Amino acid sequence: MALRTVCAATLRTGTDLGVNNARTFVTTAFLCRRIPPMGPMPNEVDVENLESLEKYRSYTRYFKQAEEARNKPAWWKTYRSYVEKADPEHGAERVDIGLPYYRPGRTKEVRERKQVMKDNKKNIELERASRLRTFKIPLDKVQETWEKSSGPFHIKRLADHYGVFRDLFPMAYFLPQVSLRIGYGQDNTGQVHYGNRLTPTEAVSVPQISFDSEEGSLWTLLLTCPVFLTTTTSNDPCFCSGNIPGGAVQAGEELCHYLPPFPARGTGFHRYIYVLFKQEGHINFQEDVRPSPCHSLVDRSFKTMEFYRKHQDNMTPAGLAFFQCQWDESVTDTFHTTLNMREPVFEFIRPPVYHPPQVKYPHRQPLRYLDRYRDGKEHTYGIY
Repeated sequence: MALRTVCAATLRTGTDLGVNNARTFVTTAFLCRRIPPMGPMPNEVDVENLESLEKYRSYTRYFKQAEEARNKPAWWKTYRSYVEKADPEHGAERVDIGLPYYRPGRTKEVRERKQVMKDNKKNIELERASRLRTFKIPLDKVQETWEKSSGPFHIKRLADHYGVFRDLFPMAYFLPQVSLRIGYGQDNTGQVHYGNRLTPTEAVSVPQISFDSEEGSLWTLLLTCPVFLTTTTSNDPCFCSGNIPGGAVQAGEELCHYLPPFPARGTGFHRYIYVLFKQEGHINFQEDVRPSPCHSLVDRSFKTMEFYRKHQDNMTPAGLAFFQCQWDESVTDTFHTTLNMREPVFEFIRPPVYHPPQVKYPHRQPLRYLDRYRDGKEHTYGIY
């Protein structure tokens, strides 16, 4: 009897739940059909008559309407459109003018790495040095590995950051796959990397330059500065040498002798860029040779891009290194002694500090307010 009562109650409850759910579904569908259209967007609201606004009734409906309004094309112009209109080459794809890059196989790299790990695990001396914390990492091997793997891509990013390709090779770039080792001084203390700072005094003499090359290959090395004093469209070739056999820079054909960096006073840091070109064969540089010595800035000026376009069929950019230089006392001697000209000096004239007319009753002003209008040069800022 008790079991029969429980079963009957259960069936009655299930039937009531089904009826209630069906009734709820029908009521919801009927009400959804009667929901009025959505109201205006927030930017279309009449602020003076807020009570007459219709409600969105749910955040989802408002969110969908907001997404549709955001995706509609706007009538006003954006900053990008102004930039593209002012610069027709904005967003254009740059051309790769460098040597083709051949990436080694991934399988070969993984196999070599696993072999190195096995050899390290078998090395007892390496394990003892690691345990005693006396192990020293060979930086030469790290440098060599970096130059062969991700080094060219890092150098390219640095050159883009400093605007090297933009000023020397407009709408073009290259991947520096040949590493340049350049050092100033007898002990190579002034190393040239990728944007480091050197003084004109450190770079006053001809540097020692070396790079890895195949036997019988020919190269062209160029040192230039994108900023020039005589014209705004030329570069200053501080040094240029062509038909370099192998890595012997001294045995090359000197097109323009070395001139120390001479950044003008007041112009900030200048970039001095070494570009290495790989030649397909011997090139006749008779039209590009400057008289030696050449101390005329007008005669030394030329465009790097025009020089490359003239010989682009026989040379390809392969290496890059650059440093930054700012004025010091040696630049004055270079202008007066070497170039035999007056030294240009650029100064920034600061406008006088503006002070509004003095108020008789300066309400809520700091105590030093009166110091702005004090007669004389001495002030008492912060002395209270």
